[in-house]
Amino acid sequence: QVQLQESGPDLVEPSQTLSLACTVSGGSITTTKYYWAWIRQVPGKGREWMGTIGWLGRTYYSSSLKNRLTISRDRSENRFFLQLNSVTPEDTAVYYCAGREGGDRRLGDPREYDYWGQGTQVTVSS
Repeated sequence: QVQLQESGPDLVEPSQTLSLACTVSGGSITTTKYYWAWIRQVPGKGREWMGTIGWLGRTYYSSSLKNRLTISRDRSENRFFLQLNSVTPEDTAVYYCAGREGGDRRLGDPREYDYWGQGTQVTVSS
């Protein structure tokens, strides 16, 4: 059973960089046709797909975030990462890491992901 666990700061100051890590267990992030995503949710709103990294390391980003977002991975530690620059209070949300298998269709739809971390609340505030 694939399990994911987010880690990172609870509080980030405006204009700083948010960095989160997702540790994957029960499976490898390099397994063929597996994709790994960051998804966030603001209270009262639906889940927002931020970006995905595929098993070969190719990245896919939301058009609204691509100028501020970097997703990377460490194969030796079986982890992948989010780096969001120049954060504002509007980036306050619960951040989830998620995974799925299969082709690269509909990567931007959170409903297509099968495995989820528990989520971590991040607040952007001074």
